[in-house]
Amino acid sequence: MFRVLLIGDFHIPSRVQKIPDQILDRIKEESFDLVLCTGDLTDQSIVKILAGFGKPYIVRGNMDYLTYPEGCKVKVEDFIVGLAHGDTVYPRGDVHRLARIATRASVDILISGHTHRPSIDEVTTEAGKRILLLNPGSATGVWSGEGAVGNPSFMILLVRAGEATIKVFEMNRGRLEERIYLFKK
Repeated sequence: MFRVLLIGDFHIPSRVQKIPDQILDRIKEESFDLVLCTGDLTDQSIVKILAGFGKPYIVRGNMDYLTYPEGCKVKVEDFIVGLAHGDTVYPRGDVHRLARIATRASVDILISGHTHRPSIDEVTTEAGKRILLLNPGSATGVWSGEGAVGNPSFMILLVRAGEATIKVFEMNRGRLEERIYLFKK
């Protein structure tokens, strides 16, 4: 089984000083093959933390002044996974526009951020291809450009034999809650 940490939108130290302990403690319980980060680190020190969890792939967020690409693709077993921050999508998190980005990039799964809210959407293109759109939300739960404050969140993607299991972790009233979603290619 291939294990991938999906995380992003930290905004450290500009909006918050650190990742909540409950989030870090849960992440440290796992071992990961890859870390896919949607950007908005805003400080290079976060890269060292991410590298401690697995091989990081990081894209540049709209608040980053770091030298990362705007997007990338990586093969995870049977899936081609795309990674983008999502700031070119308006309105934020628009599923149809994200699906177009995924289609143009020829990916099975697109990971994006920018909304600071975790989401899972499955879409079928006009050509009949199923695409999974994942947004891990904000690891720190800080306010987004829309002014809304969310809950700290992240995702774990487990891949085996054409099947993807997504575990969504979100802080709610001081407790870390988990939801599970299954996607078959």
